[in-house]
Order: sequence, then structure tokens, then C-alpha cells
Amino acid sequence: MPFFLPIAASETIPPIFTLLAVMLGGVVLVSLLLLRLQQSLLAGYFLCGVVIANSGIMTLLGGGESQAQIANMAEFGVVLLMFTLGLEFSLGELRYLRRLAFQGGGWQMGLCMALAAAGALACGIGWTGAVVTGVAVAMSSTAVSLKSFQDLGLESSPGARMALAVAIFQDLFIIAFFLFVPLLLPKAGAEQALGTSLGSLVLRGGLFVVLAGVAARWIIPWLLNAVTRTRNRELFTLTVIGCCVGLAFTGGLLGLGLALGAFVAGLAVSESIFKHRILADVMPLKDLFLTLFFVTVGLMIDVKMAVQHWQPIVVLTLVLMLGKTALITTIARKLGLAHRQALMAGLGLSSAGEFSLVLLRQAGESALWSSSTQQILLTASALSMGLLPAVMRGGGPLAGWMEKRGWGRRRPAHGEVSDLRQRIKGMQDHAIICGHGPVGEHLNKALLDNGVPTLVVELNAETVRNLKRQGQNVLFADATHQETWELTRLAGARMVALTFPDAVVNTRALEIIRETRPDIPVLARARFASDVERLKRLGATVVVNDEQEASRAVADAAITLQGA
Repeated sequence: MPFFLPIAASETIPPIFTLLAVMLGGVVLVSLLLLRLQQSLLAGYFLCGVVIANSGIMTLLGGGESQAQIANMAEFGVVLLMFTLGLEFSLGELRYLRRLAFQGGGWQMGLCMALAAAGALACGIGWTGAVVTGVAVAMSSTAVSLKSFQDLGLESSPGARMALAVAIFQDLFIIAFFLFVPLLLPKAGAEQALGTSLGSLVLRGGLFVVLAGVAARWIIPWLLNAVTRTRNRELFTLTVIGCCVGLAFTGGLLGLGLALGAFVAGLAVSESIFKHRILADVMPLKDLFLTLFFVTVGLMIDVKMAVQHWQPIVVLTLVLMLGKTALITTIARKLGLAHRQALMAGLGLSSAGEFSLVLLRQAGESALWSSSTQQILLTASALSMGLLPAVMRGGGPLAGWMEKRGWGRRRPAHGEVSDLRQRIKGMQDHAIICGHGPVGEHLNKALLDNGVPTLVVELNAETVRNLKRQGQNVLFADATHQETWELTRLAGARMVALTFPDAVVNTRALEIIRETRPDIPVLARARFASDVERLKRLGATVVVNDEQEASRAVADAAITLQGA
């Protein structure tokens, strides 16, 4: 009798609850393993879905009915993703990165879409499917890319800024593209003439803009202010979710899609004083439902069919990652980035993205292509996202290997070289400042004010142009290159300051400096306490630790407040 109790109990448990328990339990175990291996968690969510879909668990737990219910829950994850995207969207950041965003992002999206669409047409996919394929291939995973830059300690590097700028353009593009998805992927029985469809789209879009504007200007701020005065946190969170779902529902009713409505809802509160509190409340929910989304993408993968088509999957993954890397690296080089940074930007944007999976799933539901094509596209896209962290970790060694063979080295024009040499030829007893961010700028001003001539080494092309206009001696060069230190006249310098907190770059720079000038004082900066001893062992005279300085400032401020 006890043996049959679990079976009897399982009959009283809803299949959707059992499936959720299996999914979330599996996600936790797989994520722990991937964190230990320093891999993307998104790949783990996808892998968990693949295992569940192909292990027979779905049949035991309700089959297709449970999967459909999970898919509906995952749609809410996409809505919250779009809401937070609108909430985090910054016009100020766009203005700062506008050149990289509009030029770099425009060229990247245009060329990737054109090449991918041409390839799809050559493979026999119709023009509608080719357009969707082009957009899906052109998109990149912002979350995995920026997280990988952070893990490598390169989030402030020019390569990371380039990747962020292109990602901002991609986000803008996909929002606009979602407007036309209903025209490209119409529901059954909803076909109508193109002119009529476009006219209807314009009218519905105009009506939505008016409704969203009224809500953003008057209704939502009034509602949030009223709720804030109650000092009830649960009600505040509920109100935020309600505003998000409400505008998403309005966009859905007008046939513009839930995603567009959710993005506009995020924009509506992005400039309000409630922005950061809303992000803190919504982020955990978004992460939960996005987990379900990636698991449901994994549920769509048929391992038997994927194994049968493993060759086109591998080929497509390689073409996708190598092609986007080469293309984006070339664009970044044209925009003035050094080869190493351009390569890192290319690698960071080489995978497919979250919205690639959204589009491919919608295309599969609209039967734009065969089930085997759907499996190939989905599997290759997810595989590229899973490989991205490992690929980026190999970016530095790959760039070094290429530079040793003469690839990607910057070759200035003869006139530029002559002018550069003339400007620095007479420099003597000068300070070399690597990096001109807030710290480097402040140090440069302090040294100049005290009569010390300075030479700045910087990898941001825009910063270099501005410094040249101001008459500052500056090199557009990489501190990890031997040639850079030959140009800086290191032999006659009085000191070197490494003002960026990137331990990898500082380590390589120190090795080169000590080979030439073992005696020169070197001031280095470290983000974490664990990097301080390593930099000192390599020859740094003084190491300023960000964590230590911040803790000292906090302690001093606290003591001052106590005496107030």
C-alpha cells in the first residue's frame, strides 16, 4: 500500500505544478554546475529544457497541455524583459555613444541582415522567412556579452563600449521591427492587402502613441505618487506590474504586440524618480520568467532531429560566430578602435540573442519553414549563446597571437607618424598617463598644474581627438603593445601611471615597462584587493586599491557624521 501512495498523490497534483517543480529544480542544479565551469546560465536554462523535452518527463507530466501552459507563462517573461529594457533605456547614454551606436550598429545590422537574408533565400526559404532569419541572425545577446565583459574585468574597455553601443542600436531596431511582425507573421484568417495593412498599422500605432503619452504624462505618475504615499511596498510592486501589463495589453488589443506595449510602459517611467526602486522590484520577477522562457525554447528542441542534422547546425553556428566576429571587428577598426579592442567587440557580439529566439519561435508557430529548419536555426542560435563566454575568454590570447604575426597592427600614414614623432621627440622628464577616464583626467590636470609635462596613452578615439584639439600630447595606442612604449620615450620619462583598474592590462603593461626601465616609479590602480600584491610583485611602486580607498572614505564620512 505505501508503494502506491506517491502514485495516488501525483494524480491530485496539477501537471503544470509538477512540471514547474522539475524545471526549477533542474535549473538550479545545472546552473550550479555551469557557474563552477564559468559558463552562461542562459545556456543552462536552455539545456534543462532540452533534457526535459527529450527524457519522457513531458509525457508523464501532462504532455503538450503542460508545455503550452509553461509557454504562456514564458510570454510574461518576454513582456517583463521588454519593460526593463524600456526602463533602463538612457537617452544620455545614447548621446554619449551615438557615433558608435548609429554608425557601428547601423552597418552591423544592415550587413548582417543582408548577408543572412541572402543565404536564407539561397537555401530555398521564402522572402518573409529570409527577413525574419536576417533579423534573428543580426541580433546579439546583450546579457551574455556584457556579463562576459564584466567577468573578464573589461567592462570599461573601448571594446565593451563598442559592444554596448551596438547593443543599444539593436534594441532600438528590434522595437521598431516588432511593429511589423504582425504584417510578416499574420495569424490564420487575418490576411489582407498590403496597403490596407500598412494603413491600419499607422492608425493603430498613432492611437497607441496618444494613449501611451497620456498614461506616461498624467496617469502613471499620479498613480505611483498616490501609491507611494501609502508606504506599502507590496502595493507599489503590484501597481508597477499592473502598469506594465496594462500598456502591454493595450498594445496587444491594437494588434501591435505585447512586447511593444511593455517597452513603452518602461519608457513611461524611465525618467521618473521611481526608476531605481522599480528596477529593484521587477528584476527578480523578470529573471524568473525569463528562466521559463529559455527553458521553453529548450522544450522545443528535438534531440533526435538535431542529431540527424548535426552537420548543418555546426556549420551554421561556425558561420554565424565567425562571420559576425569578422564583420564587427572590421567595422570597429574603421571607427578607430585598436585591433585588440575591435576583436573583443566582435567576439562579444558574435552570438545570436534573446530576441533571436523570440522571433524564431514566432516564425515556427507561423510555419514559415519546415520543422527541420526550425530545429537547425533554434539549436544553432542557442549553441552560439552558450559558447560565447568561452570564446571571449580566448579573445585576448587570440589577439596576441595575431599581433605577433603582424595582423591588425595599426599602420598610421607617413604624415601622421612624422607629426607624432616631432611632438614627442623633445619630451624629457615627463609623466606617462595610461588612460584618460575620470581618474586619468584628474591626475593629468594635477601634474600639469604642478609643471610636469605629460603624455597620455588612450584607446578611445573620441577622447584622443578631443585631447589633440586641446593641445595635449596624446597617443592613440594600446598599453599592452611593445611599440607603444617605444613611442612614449619611456627611457626619458620620470614616472608612469596606469589609471585604469584592469588587472590584465596593467599586468602586461608592467611586464613591458620593467623590461625597459626597471627603475622608473610606476603608479598602478587595482579594482580588487586580490590584485594589489600581484601588481606589486610585477614591479608597481604604488598600487591604489579602489575597494580600500572607498572603504576609507566611507569610514571617514561615517565618523564625520557621528561628530555632526
